[in-house]
Amino acid sequence: MYETCFFFQDKILRYNMSGGLDADKLLITNNRTMILSKIDVDNPVVKDLVDISKVQYDEVGDGSKSVVVLASELLRETENLLGQKIHLQTIITGWSKATNEALTVLEGVPKNNSSNLEQFKSDLMNIARTTLSSKILQEKKDHLSKLCVDAILKIHNKTDFLLGERIGTNMPKRIENARILIANIPMNTDKRKVSDSSVHIDSIAKLVQLELAKNEKMKDKVEKILQFSCNVFINRQLICDYANQLFAEKGVMTIEHADFEGFKRLAQILDADIVSTLDTPDEIRLGKCILIEEVIVNEDKLIKLSGVIQGEACTIVLHGATQQILDEAERLIHDALCVLSQTVKEPRICYGGGAAEILMATAVSQLAEKTSGEESVVIESFAHALRQLPTIIADNAGYDSAKLIDNLRTAHALGKSAFGLDMEKGITADMIELGILEPFYLKRQVVIRAAKTVEMILCLDNII
Repeated sequence: MYETCFFFQDKILRYNMSGGLDADKLLITNNRTMILSKIDVDNPVVKDLVDISKVQYDEVGDGSKSVVVLASELLRETENLLGQKIHLQTIITGWSKATNEALTVLEGVPKNNSSNLEQFKSDLMNIARTTLSSKILQEKKDHLSKLCVDAILKIHNKTDFLLGERIGTNMPKRIENARILIANIPMNTDKRKVSDSSVHIDSIAKLVQLELAKNEKMKDKVEKILQFSCNVFINRQLICDYANQLFAEKGVMTIEHADFEGFKRLAQILDADIVSTLDTPDEIRLGKCILIEEVIVNEDKLIKLSGVIQGEACTIVLHGATQQILDEAERLIHDALCVLSQTVKEPRICYGGGAAEILMATAVSQLAEKTSGEESVVIESFAHALRQLPTIIADNAGYDSAKLIDNLRTAHALGKSAFGLDMEKGITADMIELGILEPFYLKRQVVIRAAKTVEMILCLDNII
């Protein structure tokens, strides 16, 4: 079971799996979570490792590879400890103490510059650069970092939102003091899906009557929508031409077939209800904004909503040469925004380049020296697993990892807790001077998730 788990660590560390992972779609990425999601696994224990990577990616945006690597190293240490006839319960107890010690020392390291806006913005820029340094588009990391930091800092003051849809034909292209009804109702046809049924018509006149009856039903539905006193109607589904014509006559702007994710975000920032029935207009909360208009951004027509109620809207428009480049850019923007948003919520920051891991490993090793018996061996194995993270960084960069880690441990023993690995020069250096910073929350969650996942795996008796 443990050997199966090492498979993912090895793939993450030694292979850049770019190319056709899907027979119908070309995927070019070095996003570790994306790679893991494309690998078919049957072992439920291995699926747990994939799941913690996905949770880390979705919640924090970074550290998805670190959490899998640390969990894998802990499982490797488990194999060695079991070979020494150490009981599983002793391993679990020892690692629980080691985890607490690592988190305690980590709590004492972070600095918080949130009270100084300029310094905090500089820290956010450094965190964004660190996050984007391992991505395919890293040559654009300065520009993308600035975009993400500006978006995060402006989000509570920015009141503009772009919707990637188009306004209906012959509709007003600009509405001031918009009252917006957001709905998910069928406005294309009212046909019922009934199998094995047919309609027999023996004259053109009856065909016209059938069409008129259908239009009358659509007219009644439009009248019900107008009872909401809205001047903008945004629908998740299609809107037929006849309904658009009726709305245009009343001066109501319509937007159809709205993207599902954008649809939900729009309802959230407008503080509006999503309507699925038209029977209770008095109970529905309409969205409001100062202005809705159609704008052109690099030849693309978009809908701009200005002065939204919540005041927490911001849009980044990406353009690229190919769809693969756009997909990868969207993933890395997601990573940076997630990391930055968590940093704004928890503004404490740590040193990157393996500095935090060596600091925690040193504290855990000191705890092991104070502990007697088999538990001391277990705690030291946890410290060894933590030291493997910077060791792997040095190995992947092609440097002598043993020499670099030895120099790094010496620097930390001399009280230089901000020292980490500078992989551009292959030396140890001050992470503050290099601007290599990472969120405290990220480091904390990596240690907690990896330790708890391995503890859960060790508690298993069998797989059914």
